[in-house]
Amino acid sequence: MKGLVVKNTGSWYLVKTEEGQLIETKLKGNFRLKGIKSTNPVAVGDFVFIEENAEGTAFIYEIEERKNYIVRRASNLSKQSHVIAANIDQAFLITTVNYPVTTTTFIDRFLATSEAYRIPALLFFNKMDRYTDADKEYVDALIHLYETIGYACYKVSALKEEDLSFMLNLLKNKTTLFSGHSGVGKSTLINRFKPESQLRTREISEYHNKGMHTTTFSEMIELPEGGYVIDTPGIKGFGVFDMGSAEISHYFPEIFKFSTSCKFNNCTHRHEPGCAALKAVEEHYISESRYRSYLSILDDENGKKYREAF
Repeated sequence: MKGLVVKNTGSWYLVKTEEGQLIETKLKGNFRLKGIKSTNPVAVGDFVFIEENAEGTAFIYEIEERKNYIVRRASNLSKQSHVIAANIDQAFLITTVNYPVTTTTFIDRFLATSEAYRIPALLFFNKMDRYTDADKEYVDALIHLYETIGYACYKVSALKEEDLSFMLNLLKNKTTLFSGHSGVGKSTLINRFKPESQLRTREISEYHNKGMHTTTFSEMIELPEGGYVIDTPGIKGFGVFDMGSAEISHYFPEIFKFSTSCKFNNCTHRHEPGCAALKAVEEHYISESRYRSYLSILDDENGKKYREAF
């Protein structure tokens, strides 16, 4: 029997069959022996095949080949990956410049990972109704930066009906990953799209200005207008996984564009003579924040473990 994994709690999976039936399943005992080096060999969005035993327990015994997937470095096992979701049409990174803060390092790591797995990423700056004039100026500066590179950016508020309608139009008939820090408003937005989903939300910590985890597992929510939103637990840091040093610059479009003019084909854009990318940073064609993010990912590959400050 074939079905779609719509929920993953870590210990069991909820599978929606082709007939629309929801079945709680577990992994077959030998499943983890198939060379899958991730903390979760089955992810939300996977199409799987299930079977029941004599006691009526359902087991996943095979995954259909994925169209794509997106991973990050597992938080506690740096040599393993964590598959966030599979078979995605697009990814929405929900960010806030305050309440809580989303750093450019976090944004850049998410965008680089999306580039690596060929998943179109869109940036949403949420909670616009709460910002000071200084916050709004910073949002405008970030939008200018990322739109210049080629990323679609939008200002939104979960309180504004026109913003919700606009987002719903982008979500229609697509499978969309929602990602971002805890507290940026992912669950609030989804509750507005589909009130009956009743995802839990909490206020951010006033003391730390950080979000507190409310979503504890990944889940696919079917939208009334067609399509799915994948709600994921808020993540503090975004450790990239399995990016070779020579290819990291490929996932920063503006660095890759200048790298074709570097003197050396294997240029790391750190210190080499004749580096066109370094010159572009000096001349402000590549932003310093993006260049620092690039260097931080290079450091990951050189054994320095990434720690997100916010």
